[in-house]
Amino acid sequence: MTRYIVASGGGADDDAECPHRAHILDALPASQAACVDCLNEGTRWLHLRQCLSCGQVRCCDDSPRRHATAHWHTNSHPLIRSFESGESWAWCYADDLALVPVDDGTD
Repeated sequence: MTRYIVASGGGADDDAECPHRAHILDALPASQAACVDCLNEGTRWLHLRQCLSCGQVRCCDDSPRRHATAHWHTNSHPLIRSFESGESWAWCYADDLALVPVDDGTD
């Protein structure tokens, strides 16, 4: 399981905490690299985000339909991670905080 900590130095309060991190799934289900909602609607996405609560993949806020944010509002799942190759950051909508993975040697 990837463990995330609150990013520092990016304008966030260095003492900020994200209690939602405790609800990250230990193992995310395998998911296709596509926004299912965009596929169903016949629309396009720019970047993909994966919900850390249920594993669903949706499009980012730069995409026309903003399905990842809609998923948060509908399901109260506040944590997402980038589903883009080479990116490892995560975000908590509820706390408005950037998160970064940390290698603590437990994987």
